[in-house]
Amino acid sequence: MKTNKFSILAGIVTVVALLHSCRKAELLSESDWNEWLSGGKQTLFDESARAFSSMFPDMSPANQSIHGMGDKAFSATHVSAPAPINPGLGPIFNNVSCSSCHIADGRGRPPLNASEPISAMLIRLSIPGVGAHGEPLNVPGFGTQLQQRAITGSVKEADVLVTYTNQNYSFPDGETYSLRSPHFQLTNPYMALPSNVMISPRMAPPVFGLGLLEAVDESTILTYADENDANGDGISGKPNYVWDVLSNSTQLGRFGWKANNPTILQQSAGAYNEDMGITNYVFPTESSHGQIQYDNRNDDPELPDSVLRSVSFYVQTLAVPVRRNASDPEVLHGKELFTKASCASCHRPSMVTGVHVELPEVSNTRIFPYTDLLLHDMGEGLADHRPDFEADGREWRTPPLWGIGLTQKVNGHNFFLHDGRARSLEEAILWHGGEAENSVQYYKNLSKSDRQAILKFLQSL
Repeated sequence: MKTNKFSILAGIVTVVALLHSCRKAELLSESDWNEWLSGGKQTLFDESARAFSSMFPDMSPANQSIHGMGDKAFSATHVSAPAPINPGLGPIFNNVSCSSCHIADGRGRPPLNASEPISAMLIRLSIPGVGAHGEPLNVPGFGTQLQQRAITGSVKEADVLVTYTNQNYSFPDGETYSLRSPHFQLTNPYMALPSNVMISPRMAPPVFGLGLLEAVDESTILTYADENDANGDGISGKPNYVWDVLSNSTQLGRFGWKANNPTILQQSAGAYNEDMGITNYVFPTESSHGQIQYDNRNDDPELPDSVLRSVSFYVQTLAVPVRRNASDPEVLHGKELFTKASCASCHRPSMVTGVHVELPEVSNTRIFPYTDLLLHDMGEGLADHRPDFEADGREWRTPPLWGIGLTQKVNGHNFFLHDGRARSLEEAILWHGGEAENSVQYYKNLSKSDRQAILKFLQSL
C-alpha cells in the first residue's frame, strides 16, 4: 500500500515539474499543487534518517556540483592554525563543524542533565541598549555570543551549567502532564561578567528548506503582519528588521529564533565566525578581537570565499521531506482542530515563493512550511528578556513545522522550542503563551482523542 501511495505522489511531482517547465513566468493554479508536497517541486520522497539531507530533486548538474562541494564543507571538521586542511578554528569556539550542531541537517538537543556540556546549542549575550544599527550591545570582554570552548593555549569564556525543574499539571479531563523549566548559569568566567548581562539559549534549528523561505517575497510576508492587531483576533505578528552586513542596509529578518538574520549567506558567515571562530569576507574580524584570547595572527579572512559560498548554497538547496499520512482521517481531523485553535494564524500552512533570477529552482513555488516568518509574543513562560533588533524579550519568530514529525527518526530525540525544554510536541504546545494563550486553552479543553488527533497531524508534517 505504501508503494502505491508513493508511486502516485511521484506522478504528482512529475506533472508539477512538467507544468512548471512549460509556464516559466506564470504561477501554477491551486489545483496543480498538493499539500503532500511540502516543498513544492523541491520535495524529497524520503522518510528515512536522511530525510533532511538531500539536495533539490529539480536542479541543474552545475548546481548539483556546487551543492556537493558545500555538503563536504558543511561536514568538515576544522582545526586550529597552522594546518594544511581546514585551519582557522578558534581561538575560542562553540563547535568544530556545521554538522556538529545541525546533526543530519536537523535540530540539536539540549544537555540531558547538569553534568553534560552544551554542544548543539549556544548562548547569546548582551547588555541593555542597542548598537548603531539597532543590534544588541556587546558584553565587554565577551561579545554577543558565549564561546565555551578554546584551543590549546587559549582560555574559554565560561562554562554553562543547565539544570531543570519540573511541575505537574492536569488537563480538565483529569489526564496529567509535566512541564520542565530550564535554568542556565554561566560558571567559571575567564573575567567577571557585568551584573546586567542578558543571556538567551538557542538550540540549533533544522537547516533544510531555507532556500525556499528566502525566496518568499518580502511583500508576501508583510501581508501576514498585524502589529497593532487591527482585526482584533489577539494575534499580531510583526517583522524584524535587521542589519544586512553586505548591503550595508536594514533588511527584513527571516532566519534564526528571533529572525535576526536577513540572508542564508549572512547566517552561514556568522556561524563560521562566532560558532567556530573562523573569519570570512562577511565577518573578517576574529570573535575574540580585543580579548586576551586573540591570536594576533595575520591570516584573516581564514575561510576561502568559495567555501563560504558553497556552504551557503548547500543550505539554500536542501530539499523538504514529503508529508506522511496526509490523507489519514485522524490527521485530517487534527488539521481541522489545528485551524480551529487558531494555530494556523501564526503557523500559516502555505505561501508562494517569488521569482529568483539566480536560482530559478525556487521560483513560483507553493510551499507548505507552516510559518509566517514573523515575530510573536509567546508569553512570560518562554521569554528570554533579551531584545534582538526589533524583537523584544517575549517575542520569537514562528518556526516552520515542515519535517517536524521526522525529528525522532533523523535526530533521535523530540526536544523542541528555542532552548529544548519541551520533551514532546505536546509539551511544546503547552508552553505557548502570550498571543497563543487562547489556542493553548482550546487545546487543553479538547478530549484526549482530539488532542491526539492534533499531535498526529503535526507528526504528519
